[in-house]
Amino acid sequence: MDTQDAPIEDGSDDASLDEKIAGMAEQMRGDAEAGHVDDLRAVARQRLEEANLPTDDATVEAVVGGTERA
Repeated sequence: MDTQDAPIEDGSDDASLDEKIAGMAEQMRGDAEAGHVDDLRAVARQRLEEANLPTDDATVEAVVGGTERA
């Protein structure tokens, strides 16, 4: 029997890597503004890993860089 370990929204698999990174950065920006993130790089790496996305330094930096854009 298959199990679902995380919420899956319709269309979530349709997004490109760049779109996924942008979405993650937007979520993290909100979390950071609310004071819920102390270490952006560590949280970015963790969330990328949880989403089964690349966790290399360039991808982590892309997420972190996206959190700094308004």
